[in-house]
Amino acid sequence: MQLLERRRALVEERLVEVIDGIEPETLNAEVRHVVLSGGKRVRPVVTVLACETVGGTAEDAVDFGVGIELVHTASLVVDDIIDRSELRRGTQSAWAEFGHGPAIITSDGLLGEAFALFSTEPEATRVVAESMVELGIGEATELSAKPSNEAEYMTLARRKTGALFRAAAELGAIAADSDPVTVEALGEYAERVGIAFQIRDDVLDAVADAEDLGKPTGHDAALERPSVVQVTDLSPEEANARARAEAQGAIDALERVEVVDQDAKAYLLELAEFVVERER
Repeated sequence: MQLLERRRALVEERLVEVIDGIEPETLNAEVRHVVLSGGKRVRPVVTVLACETVGGTAEDAVDFGVGIELVHTASLVVDDIIDRSELRRGTQSAWAEFGHGPAIITSDGLLGEAFALFSTEPEATRVVAESMVELGIGEATELSAKPSNEAEYMTLARRKTGALFRAAAELGAIAADSDPVTVEALGEYAERVGIAFQIRDDVLDAVADAEDLGKPTGHDAALERPSVVQVTDLSPEEANARARAEAQGAIDALERVEVVDQDAKAYLLELAEFVVERER
């Protein structure tokens, strides 16, 4: 676990460096509020671990990892506006703290900084742009043509959460100069982890305590959002089993990768197990 914390620390240090360079001061303060208020940094750690798994270094991948974390955070800022959620990561959400206009500007600023980091590699820019298209379709679907069954829910989960996870891992593979087959296998691994993560997130919203979770619960039901509990006939226990099946699919995809660093691979395997067992 010490090595994993070193990777997180590397990401955190680079995040602070990027944010320190943001101007003007008002935007800097708003970005700092949303980015440095906590977070598990799962996506950038996936980027780093994917890179190391196939022979790259953490330093090779850290900028791409920071970039995908900024994209993810930008999407959360918008999510909180849509959901009218006043709490994020145990603190005030951007719109609740600064207002709707500044929150939207903060989201735009985060995306600008992210794509500056991806601009050194056209393939990285393409991967992230595609993931954002998928995310946008997912968000639009959630607001309008809501899924009505498990198959449609799974498509939504892939777009809403799986797409950014896929991009995170593919970015790591690209940073290591991997071939397209390896990029795809690592992408499938991460996409399935992301789907499992989303299913578990929906279950926690339905059954967890808000104080333990660090954000309001019951939002999906109150807003009639298409969570796995609301859309399907699955009980929370059955939904958790579905998440575990996706996690197993992720593990199977990872087994197709030609591994250089077994320790990094072991952490990716551990992540696939963690996302379905987490309590927050």
